[in-house]
Amino acid sequence: GFAPTDTEDALAWMADKILGLRVFGDAAGKMNLGLADVPGGGALLVVSQFTLYGDVQKGRRPSFINAASPEAAVPLYERFVALLRERGAGSGIRVETGEFGAMMEVELVNDGPVTLILEK
Repeated sequence: GFAPTDTEDALAWMADKILGLRVFGDAAGKMNLGLADVPGGGALLVVSQFTLYGDVQKGRRPSFINAASPEAAVPLYERFVALLRERGAGSGIRVETGEFGAMMEVELVNDGPVTLILEK
């Protein structure tokens, strides 16, 4: 998800952070491998999800006031994907995307109980 305050610097930081994170298991099972080190090549699926900014502190229905409007979020999303592709290309990292604003069914296999939240 994107916030109205997100900047080019934040997008670049996030792209570099994601491409460099060592979150994949090595031969000993330790999280020591990054996307570029994954046997067979690493890949990313980038899906914009404004609901990450859902605030449920008040009432019974989430508020999304902290999420960027679609007019602001689409260029941020497109730039973020471009940065991932540019910076990951030299390492052979594939970057795929969902369709911005669409209802999508995403199927995945989550290998391990790891969830990270990155904020700049």
